Amino acid sequence: QTFDDFLKHWAANHDEQFIEFSRGDYLGFVDGRPRYSGVETFLKSRGIDLPRGAPIDRPGFGTVCALGNSKNVIFNQIIEREGVSTFDSSVSLAREMARRGIRIGLATSSYNSEEILGRTGMPRLFDAIVDGVESARRGLKGKPEPDIFSAAAADLGVLTEAAA
Repeated sequence: QTFDDFLKHWAANHDEQFIEFSRGDYLGFVDGRPRYSGVETFLKSRGIDLPRGAPIDRPGFGTVCALGNSKNVIFNQIIEREGVSTFDSSVSLAREMARRGIRIGLATSSYNSEEILGRTGMPRLFDAIVDGVESARRGLKGKPEPDIFSAAAADLGVLTEAAA
């Protein structure tokens, strides 16, 4: 929704054809990347160059950060309206691993992990969480770099190659 709204606005103001944001765009340019990096990567794939701006930018279309913040507002509205779904098999696996004393870490680029986990009741299952907030604090690189996974493994006290 955010990208389509932006692309419609961009097309109208730059005499270009609107081409909707697709699942392929999401998977190729946005998924797994830190918020602003995903926005910037997607925009560059369309030949659009916006100023980076700053994380404190108000939601809007003027900067990469403003667009990322717009995306986050809509995401949080959806979470508020629809809630969060979990996969029972994944929750069962995590609980069984914890019961057996296997330490579990979460690596995600999301800045919303605390909100999501709080809504699922799962935070207590994770011994280490490296999310977007923690990545920014540590200066970790996002996807496609493995930094968040390596950091989560290190926080668990295991070698990266020994983590699954």
